[in-house]
Formats: sequence, C-alpha cells, structure tokens
Amino acid sequence: MTSQPNILIIMTDQQKATASHLYGNTFCHTPAMERLAEDGVLFEHAITPHPLCVPARVSFWTGQYPHTHGSRRNETWLPAGAVHAFQLWHEAGYHCGLIGKNHCFEQPADLALFDTWCEISHGGLPADPTCKGMPWFRPLNGVRAAHELRRTMPAQNPRFAYATSNYPLEDYSTGLVAGQTVRFLEKHRHEPFALWVSFPDPHEPWVCPEQYAAMFPPDNIELPPYREDEFDENAPERNRALYHMLNWAEDDPADVYGLLSVYYGMVRHVDDGLGQILDALAQLGLRENTIVVFCSDHGDFMGEHRMQCKGGLFYDCLTRVPLIIAWPGQLPQGEREQSMANLIDVVPTLLQLQGLAIPPAMQGRPLPTVTPTLPRQAAFSEYGAGGPPFTLADLAQLPQPWGRRTLIQTLRWREAEGRRKMVRTRDWKYVHDPMGDKDELYDLVNDPWELQNVVDEPQQREVLADLRLCLADWSIQTEDARPVPLPEVVPLPEVE
Repeated sequence: MTSQPNILIIMTDQQKATASHLYGNTFCHTPAMERLAEDGVLFEHAITPHPLCVPARVSFWTGQYPHTHGSRRNETWLPAGAVHAFQLWHEAGYHCGLIGKNHCFEQPADLALFDTWCEISHGGLPADPTCKGMPWFRPLNGVRAAHELRRTMPAQNPRFAYATSNYPLEDYSTGLVAGQTVRFLEKHRHEPFALWVSFPDPHEPWVCPEQYAAMFPPDNIELPPYREDEFDENAPERNRALYHMLNWAEDDPADVYGLLSVYYGMVRHVDDGLGQILDALAQLGLRENTIVVFCSDHGDFMGEHRMQCKGGLFYDCLTRVPLIIAWPGQLPQGEREQSMANLIDVVPTLLQLQGLAIPPAMQGRPLPTVTPTLPRQAAFSEYGAGGPPFTLADLAQLPQPWGRRTLIQTLRWREAEGRRKMVRTRDWKYVHDPMGDKDELYDLVNDPWELQNVVDEPQQREVLADLRLCLADWSIQTEDARPVPLPEVVPLPEVE
C-alpha cells in the first residue's frame, strides 16, 4: 500500500442516471454500482456540463465549463496548454493511465503524461492498436471479430440499429477494459496510480452479448410515459426538428423493445465489469487506499420522449448522470447527497482529498458530504458554439425518410448551433438560447419526465425570473477563468 491515495475514475459513455435502479429504474438492477454506493456517497442530482462526449470529457478533466476551455464540439478536443488533472498527478509522482475510450486528449505533451495507454472505442480497436505500458491481454483478432458487427449490422428502420452476438465476453470492449484494468491493478499495486477506466458502452452502436440482452425481455421493460402532442407547434423548434429525426412513434414495438434490451444489456455488462474491478481492489488490498469514482459523461434518450440517442437538448435523460465517490474509512458510506452537483466538481474534489492544490482556473468546487463544503442549489449545462440555428425549413430540404442518416448528415451543424444554457435545481429546470425561438421551463416535482413546457404560464413568472437571474449570474461569474493579477489591498488610513 502506498502513502498517497490512488485515483480510479470509472467512466461510462452515454449512460443516463435512470438506467440504474439506484436512480429509480424499475427493471435494470446494477448490483456493482449498488455495492460501490454502499461504500461511498451517491450524488442524486449530478449534471454533465455538456451533453456531448468531447466537451463533457474536456470539462471533466479541466474542471472548467465548455465556454471557458473552448471545446464546444466533438471536433475540438482538449486545447494545447490547458491545465488538467493528469498534469497535476504526473507532477505529484503518480503512474498515470488510460484504459478504454479517449475522445479528449490529442496533444503530444498531454499524451506523454500517460505511462499506460490502452485505447479502444465504440467500433473497436484504433488503426494502430499498440498499447503503451502493457499489451492487451486478449488476442487482437478475437477483439476485432467481436466488434465487426458494430460496423456491419443492418438497421431495423431509418432511426436505429441493434444486434446481439455470442463471442467471449473478454473480447467485447466492456470485458476487455475490465480485464485489462484488473491486470493494471495487479501490476501497479505498489505505486501510486491515477487511472482513467473509460468504458465505450452503452453508447451506440448498440450491440451486446446475447446473454445480457436476454436479461431484459419485453415483459420486464417499462416504457417511459409520453405526451402525444408534446412536439406540436408550441414546442421549441430545435426539439421538434430532433423529434422528426429520432422518434419511434410509428416503429415496430418489437424493435423498440429489442433496442431497449440491448442498451440495458450493455449497462448490465458494464456493471459486471465494475464488479470485476471492485473485486480486484479488494483482493489486492487496494480498497482502503484508492478513491473510486463512477460516472458517465452524459445520457441517452433511450425511450424518453419516444426517442433514442442524443442531440443537444437538456432533458434529464441527457444531462443527469450517475455519480458515486467512495473511499472506505475516509469518506461517509451509504449516503445519498441530495444537493446539485456537476461533473466539473469531481477533479477539484479529488485534489482536495489528496491534499493537492486546486488550480485557480478550475471552476468546479469540491463536492459536499465527501468534503466539508456547503451544498449547492443549482447546476449548469450548455450546448452550442454560436452557429446558425438548424430549422425545420432546413430539415425539409433533406431527403426522407429522416432518421439516423439525417442525424449524422446534420451533426456538425447542430453541434455548433446556438448558445443555449441550462440551469437546474432540485425542483426546476430552465433552458435559454438567445438564438432559439422558445425557452423551456419544467416543473420537476410535478412533471419529472419533463413532458410539459410551462415557460409561458403566468403563475410561473416568479420562478422564471429567479432562474433567469441565476443563469445570468452564472454566465457572468464564469465568463473568464483566467486569473488576472489584482492590486494589493492596502487599508485606508483612519480619518481623525
């Protein structure tokens, strides 16, 4: 055991909080997540700073909002010279590692900070599968075979595709990442390490082992509620455009249930991978000296609002993520923190727990319950880079049937459009975009599925005014995280 606490960040991709029974799901039990929560603190209301992979990941590691670090699209990765956690851990003498999906670091100076690097993403191994620090523990041909279906499976309809297969579990990205992590822990248990375990699942392409999909037959799946006229002319135009591309209102119910069974099968496979890692920590005597974080970068509709995938909106299924922090013997155990949290708060929390200085440029703050910090009342998220709106008229110019092809065809346009921002409290959510046609306001107490936009209701004027002020204050407070030298404050002489 080392004197410095190890850091183990376990991140999934596109796993909404409510994909687990810990956050209210009625049919997807995640026992390993539950086990970790019993050892630590579960955050009920954790929010991603941006519901898109790259901006969320850059924000996580820099502790900054996207409008500060500049990564607002999937095409703009961590900028050169940005201060991030792995710089600080490398300087503190930690063995730094990544196992799994990257989608964040690309600068040579940043990549050089990693002593171990084993990368795999949604479609399988990269073109150059060479690892740094340790080889993959499985033959690469078997891994490639297990991922071939992700690139070749036929679509059930214009909107989505899903499939199951029957390869060795260790050859799927989830089994491979989990098994590689166990071997990393065995190899580096006697030195301080900071390891990012980054599962590519349950992000699409939606393929999972047959045995995991079989855990979720149609009779066991509970579909989310919906409102038939939710996306009529009173809904924001951006929401309506996405609904036209992603909705499954007229799809075969068997395909809808089939897709859900694969998504939740992927979630359960990941959970079993988490269990493998927790077992290894216990068996190697690392549990009491390792701070473990479990989270996801953002969520997925997966049935809510009769859609699947994601697309730049701010419903909880896209912005609310699981977050658990555990360090047995050092942090509270089995507690559920009810205040608002953001993924940009995780790295500052870890640095404080390690006794390392938090850089002034980090906008995240240590989280309550796991540190002596007061609860916070609001969390924020954002999307867009100031580009022109994608309208229904623009959609009408594209060939039908609209669906996955249209989603990809318009992806970069929609990632950049607008400058929308969200503020969420435990009871309310407000979304504003000065380039949009309509704001959004949801009463999360009486309408937890966010089916009714009440922004125009007169009785909500006071709530709306408070949330607008809160969002404006946040925008001003975070407009520049680069510290400016200030003059020394000299006490004024007393007036006689």
